[in-house]
Amino acid sequence: MLRSAAYRIAIVSSAAFALATMVLGLIVYLSAHAAFTRQLDDRIREDSATLVSEFRAEGRAGLIAAIERRQREDATNDLGYGLFEAGRGRVAGALVTAMPPPGLSDIVFHDPDEGPDPARAITTVLPDGSRLVVAADRAPLERIDRTIVTLFGAAFLAVLAIGAAGAVLLGAYLRRRLSAMSGTAEAIMHGDLGQRVVVGPHSDEFDRLAALLNTMLDRITALLDNLRQVSSDVAHDLRTPLARLRNGLDGGLRHGHVPDERDAAIEQAIARSDDVLTLFSALLRISEVEAGGVKRAFAPLDITLLARELAESYAPAIEDGGRQLACAIDADAMIVGDRELVSQALINLLDNAQIHTPAGTMITLMLRQENTRVLLTVADDGPGVPGGEHARLIQRFVRRDASRSRPGHGLGLSLVSAIASAHDANLVIADHAPGLSVTLDFPRVDR
Repeated sequence: MLRSAAYRIAIVSSAAFALATMVLGLIVYLSAHAAFTRQLDDRIREDSATLVSEFRAEGRAGLIAAIERRQREDATNDLGYGLFEAGRGRVAGALVTAMPPPGLSDIVFHDPDEGPDPARAITTVLPDGSRLVVAADRAPLERIDRTIVTLFGAAFLAVLAIGAAGAVLLGAYLRRRLSAMSGTAEAIMHGDLGQRVVVGPHSDEFDRLAALLNTMLDRITALLDNLRQVSSDVAHDLRTPLARLRNGLDGGLRHGHVPDERDAAIEQAIARSDDVLTLFSALLRISEVEAGGVKRAFAPLDITLLARELAESYAPAIEDGGRQLACAIDADAMIVGDRELVSQALINLLDNAQIHTPAGTMITLMLRQENTRVLLTVADDGPGVPGGEHARLIQRFVRRDASRSRPGHGLGLSLVSAIASAHDANLVIADHAPGLSVTLDFPRVDR
């Protein structure tokens, strides 16, 4: 059990509870003992004061008579009395003990039934030099002490027994809950990525941890799937341009004696090399954004001003391509983010709207504020994309058949999605009826 953290936690908890019970018992014992001792002292002090009053009123003879009367008439009186004189010892009373010092003290007296017995006594020096001793047997106090010790001893043993049973049950419960998680982890380590931790109905700490672990596993599975897809897509997308690059270089070698053909082959090789480098630059940029390090440069950003500047810059190019750009931009919209990244996302959306729509298409750039959100939308009235393919558009290297003949690698919306995630924004792709709309839904901040 001691090798198990679950059992160690349970044992330590039970031991702490048992220790608290023991400390409580000790405090109660000491407090009760002190309280009963004070009561005993008050009783003998009060009786001694009464006898001293007798002495002052009637002298020694009256004091001795009062002592004898107490011992003779009150059979229930458990106090002992003695009158002592220096050099003579006890001269009156039945208390058999050595003459104690003045004040309160613990003494030992001779009990006719039990022999030597402890007592609590108060000794008062009388005006004639003699000493009056009033003592109370400590036997009742000792019985109370033994009763308290016995009760708390039994309670302590019961606490130990209950604590041990509770430790076993609690340890077994903790171990069972943790074993479920470790079993899932072992299954995943052996390649079963579909395993998930069972989430109970109680929504306790274990259930919340299980839910978080499942979310993390879903994310890891998605990343692994994405990694496999990216690896496959990179290999597929690079195969064609690299093959063309090799063929072009090979052709240049075969026709190296013709300068014009050689130069043309070299220029084609350089263009195809630049295309490959562009692909890798886009992949690296997406990885950089997804890594989250860009958030360190985030600052309040006037997205209204940014949208207006890009609209003014892109309007001539869009019109030259036979399309039109309309704008509807709210004023004073602020977000927290990186100006360069948000600009790149908007540029990618505008480029996609130009590349994948025919001439005569109306492209609309909208920026509006709704409660605590800022919505940046690029929409068009072109051919659009079927609703079932919207989710695929943000995957890397995904290109629809109609787009295969157009430039690009299918990474534009993947970068937009990564930028949106880095800004805690939502990327919403929807039908524009006709056409397609892509919206970046940012959290709004005040100026």
